Parts: sequence; C-alpha cells; structure tokens
Amino acid sequence: MKSQLVLILFCTLLLSCSPKQENKTLRLAHALDVNHSVHKAMVFMGEELETLSSGKLKIQIYPSQQLGAERELLELLQLGSIDITKTSAAVVESFSPEFRIFSLPYLFRDNDHMLAVLNGEIGERLLTSSTRFRFRGLSYYDSGKRSFYTKERRVETPADLEGLKIRVQASNTAIQMVNNYNAAATPIPFGELYSALQQGVVDGAENNPPSFYLTRHYEVCKYYVLNEHTSVPDVLMISEVTWQKLSEQEREWVKEAAERSKEYQFELWKESEMEALKAVEEAGVEIIYPDKTPFIEAAKPLVEQFLQDPQLRSLYNEIQELE
Repeated sequence: MKSQLVLILFCTLLLSCSPKQENKTLRLAHALDVNHSVHKAMVFMGEELETLSSGKLKIQIYPSQQLGAERELLELLQLGSIDITKTSAAVVESFSPEFRIFSLPYLFRDNDHMLAVLNGEIGERLLTSSTRFRFRGLSYYDSGKRSFYTKERRVETPADLEGLKIRVQASNTAIQMVNNYNAAATPIPFGELYSALQQGVVDGAENNPPSFYLTRHYEVCKYYVLNEHTSVPDVLMISEVTWQKLSEQEREWVKEAAERSKEYQFELWKESEMEALKAVEEAGVEIIYPDKTPFIEAAKPLVEQFLQDPQLRSLYNEIQELE
C-alpha cells in the first residue's frame, strides 16, 4: 500500500514538472467592415488555424478600426502590440519602399498577370522585404481595381478630373498619380471619408467597388467611372516580434492558414464585386465604362518618373516580362 502511494506521488510530481503546451491567441486588427470579404477571409483563417493547431493557436479579431487606421496598425505591429493586421500595399510603401511598385498605374496587363506576380517568386520576395521594418507579409488578398467616384461631376476622361479634390490613401505614389491627372490629391483617413464627402472637403475619391458600396459612399457620390487605374493588393502582415516567438511548427500553421484564407478570399471577392456594382447601380449611381487609353497615356510620364529609381525599374521590368 505504502509503495503504491509513493508511486502515485512520484507520477504526480513528474506530471507537474513536465512542460505544458500553452495555447496562444494572436491579436488581429484591421480597418474594414465586418461584411467585407477580407474580414470574412480572416475569420476563416482563424478557424483554419485553430483546426490545424488542434486549438493551440487561435485568432482574436478587432475589425472596423477599433484599434486604429491602417498606418497606426502597422506601427502597433512594429511594436508587437498586435500580432497581425491587414493593410493596403499602398500604405506599406511608407515603411517598405519596394511596395511602391503596386501603386504604379496600369502595372498589370490583366488578372492572370496579377495572379502570376502575387502567387509567384516576385510576390513572395516582396512579402519578406519588410522584415527589416519589424513586420513580414503572410499572404495577399485581392483588393480589385481602384477607380474614381465623384459627387457632382461626371468623369469620362482624365481632363474631367481637373481641379477636383480627390481623396487618396496616405501613399506618395497615389498622391502623385492623382496630381498627375491635374486633380488635387487629398489624403484623408478612410474612416473620415464619408463625412468629408458630405461636407465638401473633397469632391470624390478612388477605390474598388466593394469598398465604395460597403462604406455607403454611393449615397453621396453618384458617378463611378471604371477606369481601373491601379490594382493594389491588400497584404496580411505579421509582427516580426510575434514571428520570432513562434516555433517552426507554429509558423507553418500560420502560413498554411493564411494561404487557405487567401484562396477563400479570392473567390469571395469575385462575388462581392458583382454584388457591389449591381447594388450601387440600383441605388442610382451612374456607372461609366470609359475608354481607358487616355488614362493609360496620361499616366505614362508618372510611371517613367518613378522608374528613374534603378531598384524600382528592375522590379517593374521583371513584372512586365512575366508571362
């Protein structure tokens, strides 16, 4: 009896001293509405990560700018105050200059060309180019093509933009692009744009169809010209502080969950674009399908100006040569 008691105590001691597997919850913050395809993809990512890790890794999501706008979230990422965020590649360029390439007008020939870049070696190289700034890319999300929408002036050619105050992201490339069209580029946080449009602080903005619809900007802007000047992807970023704390196995789980969410989001995006265009048209927005040639021609001097940077030119040529 005594020997059995000693054995039980010995086994209890061994169990109490053995290392325990700690469950981890990663904090993911973003600025989008919960109905956006990217938010739904990140919810899906959390579910996949929990499944892959058998519950050892989970994600808690803070949507709708609860913790700040995209630039602020990147700064929190650098500090390790949050673990993951989604941001436009245009915002990343303020930290990691290689990402300027995505803001160049008419960079991609078509969707297949874009996917070949994002899903290939070039895209992967860009994802890891930001590690020196204390965050790294996990995957891309489709953010469609950005086009202009305006309150009172119908836009069909670049000349129609002249003198208009157009809201842009906090991106030097986006600012110069809009100024190149002889409009007045006006950087305003995305969450403040609806009231800025209402109050006449700006005359219009530029974004993809789902964002135009989900933000209800169509209530103020009645013209949407699908000139599709840029295809700037969203980027799912993880803090380098967090990354270094993860084991190799945990990193594999996170990367795999991110990849699965990307594939899921790309499918959702196609549906959301069609739904958005239908909805805003039914709400009274005039959708204009212009000849893109004048927009492409007007953007060429800006592209050439940016390609004076040897690193950017090399990357641009590499992208253009990709089949």
